[in-house]
Amino acid sequence: MRDRVPADRILLIEDDVRSAMSWERLLRSQGYDVTVSHRGDDGLRLGTAQEFAVVITDLRLPGLGGLELVRQLHAARPRLPLVLMTAFGTSETAIEATKQGAFEYLIKPFDIPEMLKIVQQAVTSTKRMSEVVKLGEESSTGTAIVGQSRAMQSVYKEIGRVAATAATVLIRGETGTGKELVARAIYQYSERAKRPFIAVNCAAIPETLLESELFGHEKGAFTGAEQRRIGRFEQAHGGTLFLDEIGDMTPFTQAKLLRVLQERTIQRVGGKETIAVDVRVIAATHRDLEAAIAEKQFRPDLYYRLNAVVIQLPPLRQRPEDLPALAEYFLRRFGAELRLETAALEPDALAWLREQPWPGNVRQLENVLRQALLAARGFAVAREHLEAVSTVAFVPPAGAAGAPSHAADPRSVETLMDELLQQAKAGSEVDVHAKVSEAMERQLFVRAYELAHGNQAQAARWLKVSRQTLREKLRHFGVIEGGEAS
Repeated sequence: MRDRVPADRILLIEDDVRSAMSWERLLRSQGYDVTVSHRGDDGLRLGTAQEFAVVITDLRLPGLGGLELVRQLHAARPRLPLVLMTAFGTSETAIEATKQGAFEYLIKPFDIPEMLKIVQQAVTSTKRMSEVVKLGEESSTGTAIVGQSRAMQSVYKEIGRVAATAATVLIRGETGTGKELVARAIYQYSERAKRPFIAVNCAAIPETLLESELFGHEKGAFTGAEQRRIGRFEQAHGGTLFLDEIGDMTPFTQAKLLRVLQERTIQRVGGKETIAVDVRVIAATHRDLEAAIAEKQFRPDLYYRLNAVVIQLPPLRQRPEDLPALAEYFLRRFGAELRLETAALEPDALAWLREQPWPGNVRQLENVLRQALLAARGFAVAREHLEAVSTVAFVPPAGAAGAPSHAADPRSVETLMDELLQQAKAGSEVDVHAKVSEAMERQLFVRAYELAHGNQAQAARWLKVSRQTLREKLRHFGVIEGGEAS
């Protein structure tokens, strides 16, 4: 396995000197380290000899054409994301280049936010593939799954058992337990480790776009489909596709996924061509799939296809003996990142950590410790630092054993209203309406989420809001974590 790739190194191959200078300035302003080449043959030499997080290349180049450059560079470094720029959007050469292994292509002229978003996605993809996930190594400052408890030892054994196989794997566990890290570990210890690893968060993509994201689409397949698009299955050919939060997939997309798993072929949206794909699928979910089947929200045949190999991740509250090691690992890691000489935890701070139920699991612990380390400003982290930065309510998630409700006591809104009105009467509170409205909205959204057993799509339908609106509200109220689900 190659050494870790610096996440900020970009190779830009553009024959137009003025355009190259403009894009170089833009990328450098975003913190990237940019190497520029004006010829295809020189770009190929640099791309194969040095480590880059992403290559951005024009399609028409002197010395070596862009299509041949993509073919040779992808053959030499199949995990390196290649982003193509072309002024010939309808050209079959652009499509062919994408099929040869390009991560994405941009049609000139394109806007800056679109380009920067794609570059960031490519950099993130490289990071997922190149950063080795170490198992149980508490002294590591890199990416690691930390813990020596009996529950985690079982997880390590399962990773080792399934990594060497080609079996589809389902990773189950609450939000924040580290499902993507386990998926990456399986990938890195497998025979496909030198091929692409593509991750798709099914809950973060609108239902109408998820099918296109996975399987691609033909030009004119739907409104806005101005060009053919290669989907993630084709991009992951020969490698591994990680489908996070698969429980949020619609039944229609579930049916298409089942066909891929059974027949190893796909059809792009709006297309008739059957395309063979060699992809190992690793799926993950925090949802109760058995309950989803009973509610006819998840296909039983797909469930049985995925359920052959299952890795169940324990919540943090069920492995408290790992808490000191996890805290030490995160403090060491963040201390190195922030260049802090002191990254220690006072005894009263560790005692406070042990008192919390950690509904957001390891991810929540990570966020709290990072913020507390910043608040400590180079001194040892104390209890007051942790209490000051803990903005997420410490209540177990819906469906957890013994979990109290996320929603406050219904009387609390009435109490809050009386208190605020009394403050307003005394002249010390002016925003009564906004605060009471937010408290009532919190109870409504959280209660719907609980009644739907965590099924965001169902809760959103009940409330007559979009799933994106529901997620934003739940994140705002501290019920689910922000960022990528895992």
